[in-house]
Amino acid sequence: MAERIDTTTGRARLKVRREPYWARIEQGSFIGFRKLPKGEGTWIARWRNAEGQHYRALGHHPDYDAAVKAARQWFAQCDGATPKMVTVAEACRQYVAERRARKGDANANDAEGRFKRHVYDATIGKLELAKLKAADIEKWLHGLIRNDDEDEDAERRSKDSANRNLAALKAALNRAFHSGLVASDAQWRRVRSFEDVSRRRERFLTLTQRKRLYVSASPELKRLIKAVALTAARPGEIAAARVADLDSKAGMITLSGKTGRRTIPLSPDAIAFFKSCYTGRDASAPLIVRDSGIPWNKWAWGEAMREAVTQAKLPDDVVLYSVRHAAISEMLTAKLDPLSVARLAGTSVNMISKHYGHLVQDHVRAQLAAVKVL
Repeated sequence: MAERIDTTTGRARLKVRREPYWARIEQGSFIGFRKLPKGEGTWIARWRNAEGQHYRALGHHPDYDAAVKAARQWFAQCDGATPKMVTVAEACRQYVAERRARKGDANANDAEGRFKRHVYDATIGKLELAKLKAADIEKWLHGLIRNDDEDEDAERRSKDSANRNLAALKAALNRAFHSGLVASDAQWRRVRSFEDVSRRRERFLTLTQRKRLYVSASPELKRLIKAVALTAARPGEIAAARVADLDSKAGMITLSGKTGRRTIPLSPDAIAFFKSCYTGRDASAPLIVRDSGIPWNKWAWGEAMREAVTQAKLPDDVVLYSVRHAAISEMLTAKLDPLSVARLAGTSVNMISKHYGHLVQDHVRAQLAAVKVL
């Protein structure tokens, strides 16, 4: 009589052996049951393609139907992607490696930092992509929210930060889907970010405040502040710039950031400043470094800025990005056209209009006042 694994009675009659008893589900797909000396036994799935046989341990299941359901989930993964089961953490590591190869260290480091803090060692990082559910991501996302009875804005800020972490995670999961590591992207497409938590940085540093900040900054931070102020670049773009990126003869500098590479003109003051920053270093060295010679990163300049802000007695929401904001605002106030400012700052005209529209409108209003139609 043929061995049966689809009934409790049939499995009870089986002899104990290491080799599983197999049942065909469909062409190329099998479910197996391994009879153990003690206990209920374990289930295993087998799938065949042109590359050969692939196996997947399914563990314990209460009955045949439950085991078949688990096997079919794996078969769908095999058919639509790959037999290999990749975890969320591994997908994130592969994404970082790809970003580093395609976009460089500056682009990859931000995502890697987020994954190190919130994914790699977290429960979600250990989950297999094929088993990842929207509920798992929602639980992880809500776990990033922080409340502080003494800080009424803490929850909004943490949700805003959580949205950025979610965007990085989704980017890694989408890359895994497009690379064939998982059969469907339906689960994370269902997860929505928190709404109405992003607040544009309203803090505008007056000239007096900027001078106080600059005077209070350490010598090494002064260089970084001045570089941002003279270019309106993102701090990370300045930190990633190399000596070779400066063409002092042409009066240009090439910066790389989240919007790609761009080459922008420099003012005479900026050219002289940058030339003074790299004396004695070769072309591959960072253009702006700390006194120790170590390149800047967001954590280093964040700590240095907090000390300078405290020393200057400025509001605690002043960050290095506030200097970029001030530089863009001053360019617009000096009547540079929005398109030129957008190109210099590495952003879009739409973003300039969204965040600095009031300055553009003031400029247009002044020009309209000079127009005589009748």
